Amino acid sequence: MHVRSSRLPCVNRGVATLCLDLAGQFYAFAGDHSPGTLFSAFNVKQDRLVMSKLSEYRVLIAGIVSPFAALILYELVYGALTHYSSDREKDWQFRLTASTIAMLLPFVFTVLLVWKDRRAHGFSLSGKIGLTLALLSLGLAWNPIHDGIARARQIRNQALRDVAAPAFDTLDIAGRSRRLADYYGDVVIVNVWATWCEPCRDEMPKLDQLYRDRKDKGLMVFGISDEDVPTQQKFVQQIPITYPLLTLSGKVPSLYRDIAQYPATFLVDRKGRLQPAPRPGQPFEKILVVVNSLLSEGSH
Repeated sequence: MHVRSSRLPCVNRGVATLCLDLAGQFYAFAGDHSPGTLFSAFNVKQDRLVMSKLSEYRVLIAGIVSPFAALILYELVYGALTHYSSDREKDWQFRLTASTIAMLLPFVFTVLLVWKDRRAHGFSLSGKIGLTLALLSLGLAWNPIHDGIARARQIRNQALRDVAAPAFDTLDIAGRSRRLADYYGDVVIVNVWATWCEPCRDEMPKLDQLYRDRKDKGLMVFGISDEDVPTQQKFVQQIPITYPLLTLSGKVPSLYRDIAQYPATFLVDRKGRLQPAPRPGQPFEKILVVVNSLLSEGSH
């Protein structure tokens, strides 16, 4: 009668000893630890596997997150600096610069990951895709840079003194032709506004009252908007304005078009020259003071 051997199915005695030793260690570990501990050890192994995969694609992940992180950082930094600003008109350049630099941080972080990965195991395809996506955050940073340039130009233009005002020749929302040259000898306020601009909506009734009070003394007021006629007409139905509201359908120089901060006011004296105007955000009383001074310089 054949009797089944009880020996371990190992090739030789040394391998058999190793098998027994490993088995003994496993059962000793299992006997000293609960099933929950064994499960935790399995979870740790799985977590390490997941982290390994994430590390492999970390540049791609950073690239995907980079544009969104740039926008969030801009809002957080600009909002915080604006909230704690003591003079928003004087420190706007600092706030804009700091916020723009903050937008670059996600891209810089992604580049550092690329550098580390290249040293470790080369530049993978996922890394190239991630770096390309991160470049979008640099494109987003161009928006505040462009706004800063436009705002600096606007501040410079509003501070011009004794420079011939660029002439416009366009239609108002009623279809009537309006030319700046026709009002030589008057003091002219050119107010660049928009229906979505809340400070504009607050200022325009005050401008209208000023126009009605001073037009007999030689004051003319024009509103200029890049919005279409129906939009402006709808606004006038809500907030009645008696001075002309102009469109950009005719010849309107870039001085009145390239506006970064609304409302923007330009002052033209009786000789057709630009004079320094209060900047956006300043009290309306400053406009009153300057206009009264310009009106007093000669009679209509």
